[in-house]
Amino acid sequence: MSDLSEQQKINDAAATTLAQPEGSSLAEWMNTRIARYETRKYDWDALKFQADFDPKFRRAQMRYVGTGGTGVAKDVNTVAAEHFTFSTMVIPAGHEGPPHLHTDVEEVFFLIRGKLKVVIEKDGERFETIMTDRDLISVPPGVYREEINIGDEDALMCVMLGAKKPVTPTYPADHPLAKIKR
Repeated sequence: MSDLSEQQKINDAAATTLAQPEGSSLAEWMNTRIARYETRKYDWDALKFQADFDPKFRRAQMRYVGTGGTGVAKDVNTVAAEHFTFSTMVIPAGHEGPPHLHTDVEEVFFLIRGKLKVVIEKDGERFETIMTDRDLISVPPGVYREEINIGDEDALMCVMLGAKKPVTPTYPADHPLAKIKR
């Protein structure tokens, strides 16, 4: 089967799920596309395997569109993802998201509040920046990223990944989390 026909199947499936289901009212359909804060809960277990390895990696995800790259497929209380996922994440003061990369998608971090040091690495080159309230960074696929809360309060950020079901991220071969199986 050619790549073009396979891509057409993917496009057709996405168009079908984005279309209003036959027999449903506009209100019924749109209510499936709303994720209200009052029905969300922070999931401190989504990345628990990392925190179990080292408590500095403890952070929580609140999913809105799809389940993101954390591999939590059981969360059905989200808006169906078609082309991206969207969640919020809390990184407590002094905690961090370990270096990781996504091979298939860009990842966008929008810092709502807090102070993060973001470390980017690719091909032996390293870039660091400090993000504060309402700053955004878009990290391309295949580039390692790490987020370190250097502030005195919890950092709250939006996280967007550019795929319906991103491939679970990988860690540098020399990072201790690379050896943990999920």
